[in-house]
Amino acid sequence: MLKILKYLKRKEWMMILFSVIFIVVQVYLDLELPEYMSKITQLIQIPGSKMQDIFENGGYMMLCALGSLVASFVTVFFVSKVAAGLSRTIRSEVFTKVEGFSMEEINHFSTSSLITRSSNDVTQIQMAMSLGLQVLIKAPIMAIWAISKIVDKSWEWTLSTAGAVGVLFLIISVVVIFALPKFKVIQTLTDNLNRVTRENLTGLRVIRAYNAENFEEEKFETANHKLMNTNLFINRIMAIMGPGMTLIMSGLSLSIYWIGAYLINDVQLTSQASVLDRVDIFSDMVVFSSYAIQVVISFMMLTIVFIIVPRAAVSAGRILEVLNTKETIKDGTLTQSTQDQKGTVVFDNVSFQYPDASEAILENISFTANKGETVAFIGSTGSGKSTLVNLIPRFFDVTGGQIKVNGQDIKEYTQKYLHSLVGFVPQKAFLFSGTVRSNVSYGDAGHEVTEADMKKAIEIAQSSDFVEKMEDGYDASISQSGSNVSGGQRQRLAISRAISRKPEILVFDDSFSALDYKTDRVLRAALNKELKDTTKLIVAQRIGTIRDADKIIVLDEGKIVGIGTHQELMQTCEVYQDIAYSQLSKEELADE
Repeated sequence: MLKILKYLKRKEWMMILFSVIFIVVQVYLDLELPEYMSKITQLIQIPGSKMQDIFENGGYMMLCALGSLVASFVTVFFVSKVAAGLSRTIRSEVFTKVEGFSMEEINHFSTSSLITRSSNDVTQIQMAMSLGLQVLIKAPIMAIWAISKIVDKSWEWTLSTAGAVGVLFLIISVVVIFALPKFKVIQTLTDNLNRVTRENLTGLRVIRAYNAENFEEEKFETANHKLMNTNLFINRIMAIMGPGMTLIMSGLSLSIYWIGAYLINDVQLTSQASVLDRVDIFSDMVVFSSYAIQVVISFMMLTIVFIIVPRAAVSAGRILEVLNTKETIKDGTLTQSTQDQKGTVVFDNVSFQYPDASEAILENISFTANKGETVAFIGSTGSGKSTLVNLIPRFFDVTGGQIKVNGQDIKEYTQKYLHSLVGFVPQKAFLFSGTVRSNVSYGDAGHEVTEADMKKAIEIAQSSDFVEKMEDGYDASISQSGSNVSGGQRQRLAISRAISRKPEILVFDDSFSALDYKTDRVLRAALNKELKDTTKLIVAQRIGTIRDADKIIVLDEGKIVGIGTHQELMQTCEVYQDIAYSQLSKEELADE
């Protein structure tokens, strides 16, 4: 938990310092109240006391109470600012860190867990800071100060206070032993519940299509009940805290007055005792009772720390796990190409193996894509096509060999510069909530897209027909994930987004699969005409999509089994022939 405090800013440390000062003031004023109460008690019992003196001491009590209230408000203000500022900083740090993660790190944590860590876990830390900070500072000061006030009083009263504190520690021990270990379990179960909920919402169409609502409800109920039962277990143990504290405080007050009654009675039986002696004992009893309660309240406040801080410590550990994760993909230093090979992509004996996988998914891949060329990749499912093109923007790093873009190893570029060279259209087209304009113009300020560029990109991607028919046209609303447009429209808008950046290299990861044959053909023709100097790398399943490519690379079980044009591969590559004949007849292939 302490390690998370390094994210506090200087201004927030100053606020903590001011909080400490006002807490000390508050404690001082709270502990002055019993002194004035003692004086009033004495004045009431001593014959001849003036009412003015009683009112005067009562006025001082009122001032102490009001001063304590003001100090409390100021402390809460500063502590709340510190807690909110820390949570804002941590949330920002986690978001920034996750943005820099490669797919390996994302898969290690899981999306649902990262969401929980950046929301629920940060909230736990904020709560611990806002409450725990006050308690951690105030409780020890008040306990030590109050004990110093009563240390020279009757040993019987001191013993009863020590007994109350002992019972309090016994209750705290029960909580620490049985409840605290469950806090870590709760965070894991919250991750699981978020995962199930997210899967249910994301896969809603599939669930309905297969009538799997009952199955998903049972899965959700299982996760929900596990979380509920763990929370119930903790809350039932914590339930002993309230009644336990009330019992301790009431019992302590009763014991102090009971002991006081015996002491006063003993004084009355002594012939030498005066009225003032009895008054002193009664006054001491009132003062001791107030201070003893303050001591117990201080230890009771510390129990809040035992409740909140351990859970926050678990959350802090989970957040630090994210923040301290070493990124597997190290950023290069080059912000421009040093070679005069614009738009070229070279794979030099590249191999790749997923983390924890038993064998490589790509082996000894070598080919060259020159400026303006269209290079296509085809192969059976699981042959490594998508993995291969995902290596170009460094979503994963190669485990063997080298990839060069513009004549330079991609590891030597900064990731930002590398991504500026590559326009990537993923296998699953993803749109952001916003408008057509904001989605097509999406990207950093270094690639500002003009109105003309946006419209041209939409035209090349064959999206103009449906975009202009939409209400508000280019400013038409797009829902989260593009759920208010069809799959084909979503793919074409994703292609428009990549084109609008004017990259030197365009990568299409099976990005034409949702298009009909006519739109597919027209779109590819427009790409070749309008972007003839742009290198195009296309992953596809359909022969019709890639047959006109300058170079077709056939993959089988992660290895290249054929490179050439469509006509060449039809003569030399058996795997390519099998794929071609499974899609088109010999007559259709001959006609084309």
